[in-house]
Amino acid sequence: MGMESQRRKNSGGSGTPPINSQAFSRRALGGLLAGAAVPASMARQNTSQPKKILVAGGHPDDPETACGGTILRYVDAGYQAVIVYLTRGEAGIPGVSHDEAARIRTAEAEKACKLMKARPVFAGQIDGSSEVTPARYAQMRTILEKEAPDLIFTHWPVDTHPDHRHCANLILNAWIELQRPQPLFYFEVATGSQTQIFHPTDYVDITATVERKHEACFVHVSQKIREHYGRNHGPMERFRGLEARCSSAEAFVRHAQGPDAVLI
Repeated sequence: MGMESQRRKNSGGSGTPPINSQAFSRRALGGLLAGAAVPASMARQNTSQPKKILVAGGHPDDPETACGGTILRYVDAGYQAVIVYLTRGEAGIPGVSHDEAARIRTAEAEKACKLMKARPVFAGQIDGSSEVTPARYAQMRTILEKEAPDLIFTHWPVDTHPDHRHCANLILNAWIELQRPQPLFYFEVATGSQTQIFHPTDYVDITATVERKHEACFVHVSQKIREHYGRNHGPMERFRGLEARCSSAEAFVRHAQGPDAVLI
């Protein structure tokens, strides 16, 4: 199949579930350009599609801004989506008490999840004071065991925000203890100011879902995301789109020690 035909197939606009991301992955795309055979995982993905994705973020708005377009593409293809928020964003509204900020930001997260047809799960930690302890490791393992996702997304662990690092650490530990049963992908947030030294292995073309992603992001009114989107998240979507040869994309790093997978 020619690259243009494959690009159209994965734009998310047809009634048939896409085979894989528009730009495949750096691993798969390299093989195609070199004339290699299509990897077996691509050929069999239609019969082994995961039924549930789990996306874990440090705060309300992290999963939405990092991979909201990807979440929507999976939901459009019939998957369940669970979004785990490590905290309720208690420290995220200047001049507002933690309790009030948690109430406001929880409502925003729930509204965003409703727009994306995802189910929110709140892990109960505190914004700015999250912990990595044996008890917290056990808690995250319990969440993963209960949800039993087929695909996991979480923060890239090299990040300036401790809550992002802790979220990644907790997910990684649970995943390892559970014997790495599903593919694990890391996402980026505000690369440069928060996510650091992030070199993607995989991309998802979100051109067909980017407007709905923005709707879900912009309900986080307390974070003024609409006002700030053009400074960080918007340029990231366009830059990753340039890399993936589409209008807008989200980028990921696959954990190489887990099962292989080609994203939607």
